[in-house]
Amino acid sequence: MDLNLKHHNQDGIEIVEVEGEIDVYTAPRLRELLIELVNEGHHQLVVNMEKVEFLDSTGLGVLVGGLKRVRAHDGSLDLVCNQERILKIFRITGLTKVFGIHGTVDEAVTARKAEK
Repeated sequence: MDLNLKHHNQDGIEIVEVEGEIDVYTAPRLRELLIELVNEGHHQLVVNMEKVEFLDSTGLGVLVGGLKRVRAHDGSLDLVCNQERILKIFRITGLTKVFGIHGTVDEAVTARKAEK
């Protein structure tokens, strides 16, 4: 399975739509997009993982790297994930304490705007 990436702005927050598998082969494409968005001045990001089929340690590393990048600019990177098998990875690794994880894009945007 391939990785499809799209992004759009919603209420001043950049939403990254991810579909497919985030693994050792495809993760560099997600990393490049996150770096590009931060370099363009987008420091409030939401990564929508509702259509992610698979996530490995390389993918986790890319997400953590993206979080570090936006935090260097006082930004945030939240995740939208409602699939139990993907959520389990975040729980096992303790990353539920690091990322804001939401059920929908609207919930993530609302939560982020409430913190401003």
